[in-house]
Amino acid sequence: MLEPTDFEGKNAVDSYGPGFFRIAGKVFQGGVVVEGDRIQQWQGLGDLDPLRALEGRVDVLFLGLGEQIGYAPRPLTALLEGLGIRVESMPSPTAARTYNVTLSEGRRVACALLPL
Repeated sequence: MLEPTDFEGKNAVDSYGPGFFRIAGKVFQGGVVVEGDRIQQWQGLGDLDPLRALEGRVDVLFLGLGEQIGYAPRPLTALLEGLGIRVESMPSPTAARTYNVTLSEGRRVACALLPL
């Protein structure tokens, strides 16, 4: 029997669709950066402040590039790695699922998601 995942009150990505994400029961239009205890709007790869704010708070960032499979720009990866944050790039649906799984394990993770 499948048991529902208990996120212990932390922000999990519930669902997503064209242009939006539902996180912890609330709908967010556009890009978002999600941590266990914080959600921020995100304007995309050039919007560095929400990503810099992850310093000391997370060890891994799952970077969702919308529907695309691709790599984070090298300068962005270098900046985040300099802050002690490992970056894993993938499509946004995969990043959201991977974030949820590792969040449920109690790890210090975040996801930055571009909309589909």
